[in-house]
Amino acid sequence: MVSGHGEAEQGHEENDGHAHGVGESTGLRIFLFACAVAAIAYTVSWFWPEWSRWAYGVGAAISVAPFAKTAFTKALKGRPFSIETLVTIAVLGAIPIDAGAEAVVVVALFSLGELLEGFAAARARSGLSALAKLLPSKAVIEVDGERRTVDVTTLAIGSIMLVSAGDRIAADGRIIDGRSEINEAAITGESRPVEKTVAADVFAGSINGDGTLKVEVTKDASNSVVARIGELVAQAQASTAPTARFIDNFSSWYTPAAIILATLIALVPPLAFGGEWATWTYRALTVLLIACPCALVLSTPAAIATGIATAARSGILIKSGEALEMVAKIGIAAFDKTGTLTRGHPVVTDVAGERTLELAAAIETGLTHPVAKAIVTEAERLKIALPKASDVTIRQGEGAIGWVDGKQVALFSPRAAGELDKDVAASIDALERAGKTIAVLLVDGKYQGHIAVRDEARDDARPAVAALNALGIRSLMLSGDNQRTASAVAQGLGMDAEGELMPADKLKRIEALKAEAPVLMVGDGVNDAPALATASLGLAMGGGTDVAIETADIGLLKDRLWGVPDAIRLARKTRSTILTNIVIAVGLKLVFLVLAVFGITNLWTAIIADTGATILVTINALLLFWTFKPAEDESTSASATEV
Repeated sequence: MVSGHGEAEQGHEENDGHAHGVGESTGLRIFLFACAVAAIAYTVSWFWPEWSRWAYGVGAAISVAPFAKTAFTKALKGRPFSIETLVTIAVLGAIPIDAGAEAVVVVALFSLGELLEGFAAARARSGLSALAKLLPSKAVIEVDGERRTVDVTTLAIGSIMLVSAGDRIAADGRIIDGRSEINEAAITGESRPVEKTVAADVFAGSINGDGTLKVEVTKDASNSVVARIGELVAQAQASTAPTARFIDNFSSWYTPAAIILATLIALVPPLAFGGEWATWTYRALTVLLIACPCALVLSTPAAIATGIATAARSGILIKSGEALEMVAKIGIAAFDKTGTLTRGHPVVTDVAGERTLELAAAIETGLTHPVAKAIVTEAERLKIALPKASDVTIRQGEGAIGWVDGKQVALFSPRAAGELDKDVAASIDALERAGKTIAVLLVDGKYQGHIAVRDEARDDARPAVAALNALGIRSLMLSGDNQRTASAVAQGLGMDAEGELMPADKLKRIEALKAEAPVLMVGDGVNDAPALATASLGLAMGGGTDVAIETADIGLLKDRLWGVPDAIRLARKTRSTILTNIVIAVGLKLVFLVLAVFGITNLWTAIIADTGATILVTINALLLFWTFKPAEDESTSASATEV
C-alpha cells in the first residue's frame, strides 16, 4: 500500500510501477504540462488542419518525455518493462500512424493518475505530526519547594510535575501525592476516567480530572507512551512494502513479446519464404499498433480513479488505488470500541427509585465528570424540572454530595455508599456485570435509588456488523476497555471481543490475525494508530483524531459505520470492473493480432480497434459511478450482500 503506510519517497519508484518517486508538486507540474500540450495541439489542429499531424505528433512526444525519462531510468536499473515503458511505447508508436490525438489524451490521463497517488502518499507521510498535539509544550515542576514552568523537552527522569485539574499530563510518570480521575481515552481507549492515587502510573497526553497531582517523571519525552505510539506507527509503515500492480507484472512479458512478434513478422517471411518486404513490414507495423497498450494502460487506472471518486461521493475517502484493491480482499474486520462501535460517551440506561434522576441531576449540574454529564443530559431529555442544589462538593473516589430542599443528597459509587439491601446489591451487581457504571443516590444517608450508565453501542453498529457478516467477513472488537465492558457491548452486536489491550497489544493481535486473512482495522483514537498502520488496511471513522485519519488508508468523511460495508462492496465491484477491463483490452488485442498476421486487418482497422477498446474500458469504469448506491439506513442492509 502507498498512502496508509507512508514509505519514504526516495527509492519508492523502484518498488512499484509508477513514478511515485516524484514529489507532489512535481506531479502537479507534469499534469498541468501534459494538459497544456494537449490543449495547444488540439487548438492548432482546429485552426490549421493541415498541421494536425505535426501538432499531435510533436505534442505527444513532448508530453510523454517525463515518463520516457522515468522508463529509461528504470531500464538502467534492470526494470525495462515498467508501466512508464508501456505508456512511452503507446504514445511514440501512435505518432507515425497518425494517432497522435489519442496519444496526447493518454498522457494527460496517466499524469492525472500519478498526481492523485502522489497526493495520497504525501498526505500519509504527514500522519505522525498529529501526535504532537497530544502533548503540552510546557510543564510546571517543583524544585526546592518552588514552582517553575519549563519546556517539556527538558523534563528529566525524577522531576516532580504539578498537574492541576483539567490539565493534560506532559510526561509519563508516577503519582506521589494527590488523587484524581484521569481521562486516558486517547491513549488506552478506556471509555471512562480511571481513578488514580499515590503510586499509580499516568501517561503523557492523558487529561487530569478534578484533583491536583504531584507526578514524578519516569520517562523522558522521547520514551513516553505517545512517543512509543509514534515509533510503532513508523515501524509498521516502514515494514509494509507497496503492492506491485498487476499491469506491471503483465507488461514485463507482454511488451517484449509484442515487440519480438512484430520483428519476426517483418523479417521471417521475407527472409525465409521470399515474401514481399513492403507487405510484411506493413503487417508488422499493424501488429505494433495493435500491441500498443493504450486500453491496457487505462484499464486499471480508469477503474481505480472512478472507484475512488464514487467512494468520495459516498463519504468514503480512499487514499490510494492499492488501498481500494486491498479492501476487496479483506477477510477480518477488527474494530476499536470507544467512539467507533459505541457513541464515545456514557448515557443513562437504568434508573431505580422515585425522584432518583431528579435529585441526582440537581447535584450533578455543572460538574464535568462524564457520568454527571450523562445524568444531567438524561434529565434534560425528559424535561424534568430540577430543584436547586447548594454546597455541592466532590469527594475524590466517592462521588458528589450537597443539599437539596433541606436534605443532604449524595450520589456515590456502590463501594462508597455503604451497606445496601441484599436485593439492591444484587441488582447493582447484575448491572455492573453488564459493563455499566452505577451511581447510588443517598438522601440523609439512606438509600433512595441508583442510576446505571454505559457507553452504549451506536444505532448503526449492529446492522453494519450484520452487513459485514453477510459479506463473509468476520468482525472482532479490540478494546482498551476492561474485558467485562467490552464483552457486554460486543455480545449485543453479534461479535467477539478482546479487552484490556494497550496500543502495542493491539498491534501484536493484528499481526496474528493477518496470518489468518487480510485484516481491516477500524478505529478513531490515537491508541488505534499502530494497529491502523500495521493492519492489511486501516480505516478511520469520521470525527476521529487526526493521527488516526492520517495513518489510515481509508477515512470515513461521515461518522457512520455503514461506510465500512459500503467500502468493501464498492471495492469488490471495482475489482470486477478491473478484471473485465483487462479481458476487454487484452482480448481485443489478441483477436486483432491474429487478424493482422494474416493480413485481414490494416492500420486503420487497428486504430479503430485500439480506440474502441479504450472507449469500452472507460465506459465500463464509469458504470461504477452511475450504478453503485451506498446503504442509506438499516432498512437497506440487504443491499450490503452485493459483490
